[in-house]
Amino acid sequence: MKTILKLTFIFIVLAGCKEGSKNERIISNSSGNLNNLTIVVDNLLWEDNVGEQIRTVFAAPLEGLPQDEPIFSLSQIPPSVFSGFATKSRIILKIEKGKPAGTAISEDLFAKPQTLVLVTGKTNQEIIDQIESNSKQIISVFKKEEIKEKLRRISLSLHDDSDLKKAFGISIKFPTAYRIAKKEDKFFWIRKDIPTGTMDLMIYEVPLSTIKEGDSTITDIVRMRDSIGKTHIPGPVEGSYMITEESYAPYLFEINLDNKPTYETKGIWDVKNAFMAGPFINYAIKDLQNNRYLVVEGYVFSPSIEKRDHIFEMESIIKSIKFE
Repeated sequence: MKTILKLTFIFIVLAGCKEGSKNERIISNSSGNLNNLTIVVDNLLWEDNVGEQIRTVFAAPLEGLPQDEPIFSLSQIPPSVFSGFATKSRIILKIEKGKPAGTAISEDLFAKPQTLVLVTGKTNQEIIDQIESNSKQIISVFKKEEIKEKLRRISLSLHDDSDLKKAFGISIKFPTAYRIAKKEDKFFWIRKDIPTGTMDLMIYEVPLSTIKEGDSTITDIVRMRDSIGKTHIPGPVEGSYMITEESYAPYLFEINLDNKPTYETKGIWDVKNAFMAGPFINYAIKDLQNNRYLVVEGYVFSPSIEKRDHIFEMESIIKSIKFE
């Protein structure tokens, strides 16, 4: 039976010497579009079953979008041209055949910030096994790097969040391109106009009893957000309001945000009695100290336009949340 090595996190720290030392190494800034993954692999492997496995894992459809859009946009280059500017990508997957099977992760190896994952194997099948068994961890570290970069860009022009601190006891990073459209007791609606529609955030709190653990969790979350939509998010015609798309089952995950257990829900919203729809990402954060769920949701209305990067912006903003 073949032995598949577990994912090994190898953090290569580029330790600098004292200032002025001739041994000090200076690396340049990384570059690239967000969610664009550079694949360094031999052309023959890329066109064979190794490339097929890479595309299956890293260009798989992202959950919760109305149309298929990949987790990452892939750019493949052969090892022979992996030098100079090509090494400055922020996230890189490098494949090397002929070495013992393994997966290692390096940080800031050629540029900063940068995450490079090296997958090795003596055969195609060993490489495929490494990718398959470690796919969740690899995707997670790449996403973490991209969220960090998105928040860096957002932080260049931050909106004042003092009203949210007063209302909910939280801080959250969102840019000045957003505006607070509605501010009521324990409910905020924050909006950003884009050429093809809007990007929206909702922040509110509900009692802990609103969401029960177990088989009814997703039903409780859908019921909660439909109630909020009916109360706070009107549609374009009288009697219309936001609801959860009934024919599209939402995805439910359990994660942690700011060290608090959180339900992450991804799905499709639509408007009752109107032809409007789009993706949403909802986080119900269990705040035992205040006997509540703090709920932060992002959703996008942008007909006929790809929405992955818009939802990614929402996710990055929400994951910046800190409880005071």
